[in-house]
Amino acid sequence: MSEDKANPDLDTNLDPDDWDAYRAQVHSLADTLVDRMMTMGEKPVWTQIPDSIKAALTSSIPQEGVGADAALAEAKELILPYANGNPHPRFMGWVQGGGTSGGMMAAMIESTMNNNVGGREHAAVYVEKQVIRWMCDLFEFPGDASGLLTSGTSMATLNALVIARTRLLGKLTDGEKVKAQSNLRVYGSTAMHSSLAKALEIIGLGAHSFRQITTDAMGRVDVGLLQKTIIADMEDGLKPLAIVGTVGTVDIGAVDDIEALADFAQQHDIWLHIDGAFGALAILAPEIAPRLSGMKRADSIAFDFHKWGQATYVCGCLLVRSDDAHRAAFAGRASYLAGAARGLASADHWYCDYGPELSRSFKAMKVWFLLKEHGAKALGASIGKSCKLAALMETLVAKEAKLELLAPVQMNIVCFRYSGGSRDNFNALNSHIVAELQERGIAAPSTILLDGVLAIRCCFINHRTNASDVRAVIKAVLEIGDNSL
Repeated sequence: MSEDKANPDLDTNLDPDDWDAYRAQVHSLADTLVDRMMTMGEKPVWTQIPDSIKAALTSSIPQEGVGADAALAEAKELILPYANGNPHPRFMGWVQGGGTSGGMMAAMIESTMNNNVGGREHAAVYVEKQVIRWMCDLFEFPGDASGLLTSGTSMATLNALVIARTRLLGKLTDGEKVKAQSNLRVYGSTAMHSSLAKALEIIGLGAHSFRQITTDAMGRVDVGLLQKTIIADMEDGLKPLAIVGTVGTVDIGAVDDIEALADFAQQHDIWLHIDGAFGALAILAPEIAPRLSGMKRADSIAFDFHKWGQATYVCGCLLVRSDDAHRAAFAGRASYLAGAARGLASADHWYCDYGPELSRSFKAMKVWFLLKEHGAKALGASIGKSCKLAALMETLVAKEAKLELLAPVQMNIVCFRYSGGSRDNFNALNSHIVAELQERGIAAPSTILLDGVLAIRCCFINHRTNASDVRAVIKAVLEIGDNSL
């Protein structure tokens, strides 16, 4: 008897015993998912999860498997019907892209290859390098610029702050450098995304290091006040680490004066980072791009493909003007990650040298496929359409005496409220209207407080949204408002 036959457990694996049956399962699932995509606009935007479903999703870890058929059946019953809703054309509340049909195919390729894109010599690394090069060209960054795909803009911004700090102090290898960072300050508007404060806490600067500058009537950072604050801080012995400009604030979609920020940053040798989570990709839309030209002067730009880029979740991007500065912040591999002249370790570009993660998914596949399938012009047209839909909603709000616009519409975000009749508390009423829209499955806007006034906030990101959806939301807001006691 051979040694292998004496140890049959060594011949087992987790692959199907019947590949033909597996093929049929995949085809059946694909049919289910395609049907869902085709008809999503006919279904409620969001469905409340029943308590029975929540209970079923709190069971203990299975010790014995039930097989793929039973697992798929449970997934279709317990999970698939109760999604967030962002692929739906009337999901308008949060800045979340709708994805595309091609994203499912890209995900299948990504999952099958199952690559770790931390490094080594394989196609996924070159796909990410190509996507980064495409983006550097799009934003007019130099030929030796660098970049990295991340989970989102939050992580991209955190990485950018580490790069900026390393440029100033080097790596924090001794107590003097750790002490020196206590004098660092970061500057941005009061409308800055909350992830910036989190990033400052994570890298050890603390939230107190963030100088929040008030905004003007259009929601843009007050550049004059920012300049005065930085100069006063420098006179007090503090050191500016970075200026963070926003292209598309989350509240009303404001765009900071990036050219003015770039002028000041260049004059004082301060790192300029751009938080363009959803707004940066508006550079693809010819009618918007001229307003965003200052981004090409930034030291780093962070944005998401899973928002206006329509890639499936998750995929953010960090671009860095200087490859040397980028690599200096993160490079350093142990011997088990050493390169080689030949074989799988022979790659000249390891992404683990450009960020904190060694294990990295093949995010670039979804972006590569999206741009190959549709092209940059089609994505730009989709972004332009979103802004036109926002302009349509702005017009409809202005025509209705019972509706009130609460902020200037600058790109794709409309903030308004129902203000008809005599009411004691319009904030409570508009909160009720939004909840009713969501619970009835009509639409999914969100709410936001603007100077203490609660607004119904509609953000146009989804490429599937059209004019009839806009009109339907306005009609429903009026009906719910009129019928509310």
